[in-house]
Amino acid sequence: MTVVRHETIEIQGRPIFYREAGDPAKPTLVLLHGFPSSSAMFRGLIGDLSGSFHLVAPDHLGFGQSGMPAVNEFDYNFDALTEITVELLDKLGIDRFAIYIQDYGAPIGLRIAVRNPERITAIITQSGNAYMEGFTPFWDVLFAHAEDRATHEPEARKLLTAEATHWQYTHGVPADRLSRLSPDAWTLDQAYLDRPGNAEIQLQLFADYKNNLSAYPAFQEYFRSHRPPTLVVWGAGDEIFGPDGARAYARDLPEAEIHLLDAGHFALDTHGPEIAELIRDFLTRKVG
Repeated sequence: MTVVRHETIEIQGRPIFYREAGDPAKPTLVLLHGFPSSSAMFRGLIGDLSGSFHLVAPDHLGFGQSGMPAVNEFDYNFDALTEITVELLDKLGIDRFAIYIQDYGAPIGLRIAVRNPERITAIITQSGNAYMEGFTPFWDVLFAHAEDRATHEPEARKLLTAEATHWQYTHGVPADRLSRLSPDAWTLDQAYLDRPGNAEIQLQLFADYKNNLSAYPAFQEYFRSHRPPTLVVWGAGDEIFGPDGARAYARDLPEAEIHLLDAGHFALDTHGPEIAELIRDFLTRKVG
């Protein structure tokens, strides 16, 4: 039976929540969630993998059960979220680890890898983009919003609605897999989004996301220079980060293991057991 510990620790004076399971003596896998989710997206994966690995899944500041300081109290950007994640891992005494990056987790996890390549044992990316090829028309309004927030904020706010959150989970999912989606997933995400003040946090991160693109050359140089073992598990039907973003990893990491699944953006929700088995096999071979 999986025992999951739910903890909150203070980082930079802010409460950061994380889930932890498995034996710390075993290889560590750090699970970094995306928008609009939280570490809750990894509950099934933690159960599947905790017998083989040590797992740590934090909620980013402004998400899930972590603190949610207002935008005038904290400068929400991906550099700042990276610093908090590094300090969390340092405080937990986690020195070497693999990373599972999804959506927002990618610019956070890959910043850690670039700054501390010796700490990274492997990368698992699930719709965790690092190439321009991955962007789809979904991003047009967000990049326009980054350039002119006042004009494009009404359209950007539509991405915070219940309809948009539901679409994130259901698009690209074949009809015979829709019943695998638990309504709890988008209902919980939406409850977090609907908290007073959270929309302003998400709009700030929307505006900052474009700054991640200037870090892509450094991410790609890290891939070429350090050749981290990399597993790509990606929804072929993802309309947020398209499958070309998965294929692009092969350019700098020719030994990357790339699997395009019959899934959408939240592939874990429809292909959890398959992804868990791919990870178990991959990390056992590459990390030990």
